Amino acid sequence: MSRLTRCVATIAAATLTLSLAACGAGDPSQNAEPAASGAAKQLRIGVTVYDMSSFITAGKEGMESYAKANDIELLWNAANLDVSTQANQMDQLINAKADAVVVVPVQADSLQPQVTSAKSAGVPIIPVNAALNNPDISGNVQPDDVKAGEEEMTMMAEKLGGKGNIVVLQGPLGQSGQIDRQKGIDKVLADYPDIKVLAQDTANWKRDEAVNKMKNWISAYDNIDGVVSQNDDMGLGALQALKESGKKVPIVGIDGIEDGLKAVESGDFIGTMLQNGTVELSAGLAVAAAIARGEQVDKEPVYLMPKITKDNVDVAMKHVVTDRDAFLAELPTLTADNLKTGNIAYEGIAGQEK
Repeated sequence: MSRLTRCVATIAAATLTLSLAACGAGDPSQNAEPAASGAAKQLRIGVTVYDMSSFITAGKEGMESYAKANDIELLWNAANLDVSTQANQMDQLINAKADAVVVVPVQADSLQPQVTSAKSAGVPIIPVNAALNNPDISGNVQPDDVKAGEEEMTMMAEKLGGKGNIVVLQGPLGQSGQIDRQKGIDKVLADYPDIKVLAQDTANWKRDEAVNKMKNWISAYDNIDGVVSQNDDMGLGALQALKESGKKVPIVGIDGIEDGLKAVESGDFIGTMLQNGTVELSAGLAVAAAIARGEQVDKEPVYLMPKITKDNVDVAMKHVVTDRDAFLAELPTLTADNLKTGNIAYEGIAGQEK
């Protein structure tokens, strides 16, 4: 049992009301040799994510690959889309004096007491993938979600020839990804007055919720011409509902998860924006580790998602699916190189610039 695990267990026993959810990183240092003189010390970095979506699951693999190569022990937690659960997880990690905490927050306007406590305790807090509205965070690794929303809406507008009726599947309301992707969608819609939004609502990034939401919309509207989904999982749920009803309309998503890329290959999606969780969360951990070690690093790099269509989906498929083990093996080196160039999203996809 690692020192951090013992400490967390002590805290949990003392309070009886706190629980460390989904803690599965183990202790990679248990059988390790002592660090050589002058070598960077092993870090213990806590992680709390909003939920174990397909995107986060891929990101966990990326973080584990980077951690293994850089002498980092991870303590992994999932909050199941519950703000109070995430606050408890943060409290425990801060009290246990983790070297840093990476957080993918449930909501942007949350965790204020925890960030204040972390600052007092000298524990850096680094939001990754979803923003945390707080001036006391130590770093910030975020995608350009506004741009992603613009790009996906532009793909749909061009597919529809500038006119038609759409529905919009949104992420969890109040999360920065939902807010910013919606801003991008709305910005493009302002230039297309002949595209009407029949309905828009959250399906919380979840495929099963999107199935039910889309079935309701299909029953309510017989003139849906396109589905704009703020992530691939929800778009795939919409696809399932449409197929069950015998309908086929264009769908566009964001994230580039395995099933989303397969949908682009098959033509079920007109496109997606690749937010490779494996690459993005690895970069977030790398920034957190550099901050914890007092190293020079860009503390606020931006992840710029490349557009994925049938023209360039092949390389993305290799990285996400078919050659994934090889990609994960090279990820620590790629992540380190990307921190130096400043393009933390680079992975050799056609259209990207290193």
